[in-house]
Amino acid sequence: MRVCLTVAYDGTNYHGWQLQPNGITIESALNQALSDLLGETITVTGASRTDAGVHSLGNVAVFDTNTKIPAEKISYALNQRLPEDIVIQESREAAPDFHPRRCRSKKTYEYRILNRRFQDPTKRRNTHFYHYALDVKRMREAAQYLVGEHDFKSFCSVHSAAETTVRTIYSLKITKEDDVIAICISGSGFLYNMVRIIAGTLILVGNGTIDPKKIPDILDQKDRSAAGPTAPACGLTMLGIEFDGE
Repeated sequence: MRVCLTVAYDGTNYHGWQLQPNGITIESALNQALSDLLGETITVTGASRTDAGVHSLGNVAVFDTNTKIPAEKISYALNQRLPEDIVIQESREAAPDFHPRRCRSKKTYEYRILNRRFQDPTKRRNTHFYHYALDVKRMREAAQYLVGEHDFKSFCSVHSAAETTVRTIYSLKITKEDDVIAICISGSGFLYNMVRIIAGTLILVGNGTIDPKKIPDILDQKDRSAAGPTAPACGLTMLGIEFDGE
């Protein structure tokens, strides 16, 4: 039986999703808890390999098992074995050939910025604190140039091994509630550090360093140094994934 999990986590204390030789990851915690629960060696496959410190409300993982436990009941038992900063939101049976990284999907991320004079300690784990005033109107103007299909090489880490840097952004919305600015972005897929580089670039737009109309030129340069810095991981949360046919 192939089981699909919807996984939420606070990534603060983890070295990202993917297995690492010298650090605890979300994947290693899931593998250990599932193997202990089901009495067999389990290896999960995740839809998105989030970086160290990045959070999720709806990452997706699958695994194969011979257990007689109904798929929808596994979440309850698994949550009893996981640390409190990882919680399975749903478990269900999936098609035997379902693979979360090999089918068309829409992924949605949110980058949160706390924009005020002093840090709010209750928001430090899931927002990036930035004390210089940001102009949300300028940020929204810049964001519109990123929507659609583009070559995002300028917004990709130089360490990426992607075969192509062309991606499609379906929507990019920026909202502000009180002193928290939220950048919500949905796309067909994202390159290594792409969302955090977009956030870092929009922050420079908001503080007046980059003109919003320069975004097309940054895209055209296809040069990582043309875009802004990679914003800190703590502000990024994967909101969820929608798969074609679901």
